[in-house]
Amino acid sequence: MAPEALLTDLYELNMAASFIRRGMHHEATFSLFVRDLPRQRGFLVAAGLEPSLEFLETFRFEEDDLRYLGDELGFGDDVLDAFRELRFEGDVWAVPEGRVVYANEPLLELTAPIAVAQLVEPYLLNQMTFQTTIASKAARCTIAADGRDLVDFSLRRTQGLDAAINVARVTSIVGFAATSNVEAARRFDLPVAGTMAHSYIEAFPSEADAFRAFAQDLPRRTTFLIDTYDTLNGVETAIAVIRELELQGNLGVRIDSGDLDELSREVRRVLDEAGMQAVRIFASGGLDEHDIERLVRGGAPIDAFGVGTRMGVSADAPYLDSAYKLVEYDGRPMLKLSAMKATSPGRKQVFRGPDGDTIGLRNEPIPDGHEPLLVPVMREGRRTGPHRTLETARYLFTGDLQHVPEAGRRIGDPQAPVARVSDALRSLTEETRAEALRRAGVH
Repeated sequence: MAPEALLTDLYELNMAASFIRRGMHHEATFSLFVRDLPRQRGFLVAAGLEPSLEFLETFRFEEDDLRYLGDELGFGDDVLDAFRELRFEGDVWAVPEGRVVYANEPLLELTAPIAVAQLVEPYLLNQMTFQTTIASKAARCTIAADGRDLVDFSLRRTQGLDAAINVARVTSIVGFAATSNVEAARRFDLPVAGTMAHSYIEAFPSEADAFRAFAQDLPRRTTFLIDTYDTLNGVETAIAVIRELELQGNLGVRIDSGDLDELSREVRRVLDEAGMQAVRIFASGGLDEHDIERLVRGGAPIDAFGVGTRMGVSADAPYLDSAYKLVEYDGRPMLKLSAMKATSPGRKQVFRGPDGDTIGLRNEPIPDGHEPLLVPVMREGRRTGPHRTLETARYLFTGDLQHVPEAGRRIGDPQAPVARVSDALRSLTEETRAEALRRAGVH
């Protein structure tokens, strides 16, 4: 991964330059968390950690970066010389990808000299926020599908190509069977799936000619798109071609428009009457978890769904109220008292037990029967172990999802659990608040 130190905000550079000039090199701990869940979410799925760690491992300013900062933004040579030497040599504790989290629970806590800790803020927020947003939306599709296959169809509709790559990655964590995105499939070793477009069928003299050519040229990917002209006529044409060519193996038909419930029932009936019970029905066309749940609960005989636009941009909740806040500097706990944006001080841990989550301090004893969610993933700028795999993230997600309360898993009107605050954290918050008010001269 190429260094991308300029993927930061100007005010981070301004602060870093000032810290350096003032000799403020003490360690700072920042906590990255989501303040409040969107009302359409009963839980979040942590994602984006691996690319964030890759960024930290390679963090540095290149000479071209420094020339730009000097020539265009007017930073002095003393600051540029200091920037040239900056590397991330700090510590990171984080919730592994795939784990379920809730509001105000740290996804990541980073400790490093304050200048570096500030400079990396935008990149970490970008990666962690976006990928957690999409993973959480896609997880709801998995719940709604109730065991049926899901395929990521979002490449052409995501807001940017990097987004499309990341969508394919995180959907694989939360249970999607495949992606249509070939580059993402290659990059992350994912199953890739795809059929044909209506334009393919329109380009041939007849629908039968198109089906016949596709089956002959791509015999291992024979799923016929049957709704270009008339869906029921299309399935009859598919049956005729299957018989004519004596096709075997993994066969399917895809419906991309119309009343998917009614059409899938009619298509299933026609296929079954033709003795083709093994031919699967694949549905797509602007679907999200609400559509999928309605179809599945209604008993529509659909075997798999292609999910694109609404999932790929998390249309109903396209952002999270994420934050990256200073909680400790030079060994002293820090907090913010701003109205509606107050924070709690200290290095934290989330303890998960049978009765829910508790947000506490990292140095607290682990309560009996509880598990700490944040684990050390970097020490002194180096990973504490090998890169975590997508397979590991899938395993963690599957395990955590089983323990999300029914109200949190609901597709309609979900209710997210609220983490408790430990006595130690509550006490530290009160002490730090009093000290902050004293320092500010507030009486």
